Amino acid sequence: MAKESVFQGELIRELKSMFPGCLVLKNDSGYIQGIPDLLILFNGQWAALECKRGSGSTRRPNQAYYIDKMDEMSFARFIHPDNKEDVLSGLQQAFLP
Repeated sequence: MAKESVFQGELIRELKSMFPGCLVLKNDSGYIQGIPDLLILFNGQWAALECKRGSGSTRRPNQAYYIDKMDEMSFARFIHPDNKEDVLSGLQQAFLP
């Protein structure tokens, strides 16, 4: 299983390829504990993704809270190699008309 940082770097490159011109920002969990790792801005829309190494990876306190709260506002998911294709498919549906 790859390190989370390796998965996150590959994911950022894939997001930039899927959504040309998007901005992918890395959030600081030291500022708000549990805030998702990535914020994606694209054509006036946004999404938040919390990267995990695998489906069984530990969730930190407040992560589920922020994923749920941000998903109510726009689109937010936990993402890991096992569900990446499903999450990115859902993100395409959310971003593209």
